[in-house]
Amino acid sequence: MVIRAKAPLRVSFAGGGTDVAPFYLEEGGAVLSSTINRYVYGSLRPRSDGVIRIESVDLGISLEFRTDEEISLDGSLDLVKTAVIRLSGAERKGFDLVVRSGAPPGSGLGSSSALVVALVALLQEHLQLPLTEYEAAQLAYEIEREDMGIHGGLQDHYASTFGGFNFIEFGPRVVVNPLRIRPAVVHELELSLMLCFTGITRESAGVIIDQTSRVTKGDADTLEGMRAQKRLAEEMKVALLRGELRDFGSLLGQAWSEKKRMSPMISNARIDEAYELAVAAGAIGGKVTGAGGGGYILFFCDFNDKHRVADALTHFGATVSEFSFEREGVTTWRA
Repeated sequence: MVIRAKAPLRVSFAGGGTDVAPFYLEEGGAVLSSTINRYVYGSLRPRSDGVIRIESVDLGISLEFRTDEEISLDGSLDLVKTAVIRLSGAERKGFDLVVRSGAPPGSGLGSSSALVVALVALLQEHLQLPLTEYEAAQLAYEIEREDMGIHGGLQDHYASTFGGFNFIEFGPRVVVNPLRIRPAVVHELELSLMLCFTGITRESAGVIIDQTSRVTKGDADTLEGMRAQKRLAEEMKVALLRGELRDFGSLLGQAWSEKKRMSPMISNARIDEAYELAVAAGAIGGKVTGAGGGGYILFFCDFNDKHRVADALTHFGATVSEFSFEREGVTTWRA
């Protein structure tokens, strides 16, 4: 019997960066986000010969080792191997594990965290581990951020695990607040949004390290930008619940302005030019979906102007795509 999993990627509307220590531990953080119909997929087939075989379709890498040998973290699929070490412990069982992502690393859609969420779900099902959603999300966070030492926040693991529209609060504990948004509002929001791939992928860790350093040093502009992110996440949540989407689009633009205050590495000349072109063509607001420096820009447009914005960005050399929202979080099944 084969175990499958799919973990959704996410778009973050406001609050990104407030989920990174030490800020959320000192002042509390809040992020407004939703999962979308792009996924990390995983497949696990048990085997009885004491061998674990791992394959990444995206990287074109496969490797195998025996269950009774020490797993070496040598730079090849270390994130996957760390998840196996953390969950399996000494009592490892053999299996074939294949993973594939719907977005490249550095896209700003939370793909690396969704990968870990999918791995936790597969191994949880394989090993019959009794984990709640909160426990699974926290475990995915610990594997990526603590065990692997990859800098970043908490939001992506919780977004991918729980799914849907959420207002997530960060403090001594993480609290996921699912939002009940009217279907007509969701449909109209989908019609009004587009993703623009800048053509640049980046390591988010560098941006996060710079941002964290500024918070630790008490940089006034960085701190004010993060506090504004929290406030805007709350205001955008209210706009969504009330169906005030034009206000939502304007607030999205404000969230980008405040986000750029958090680190000079968040934007660059190409992102700024794409943003200016989109606004000139009719976009009401937009922001980079991840830590910054590249990846995707999320734009909000009136439906009557959306095709003009898309044309302007396409002529600029960016790749424009539409998407749908995903209500479900990580899902496993047997095939």
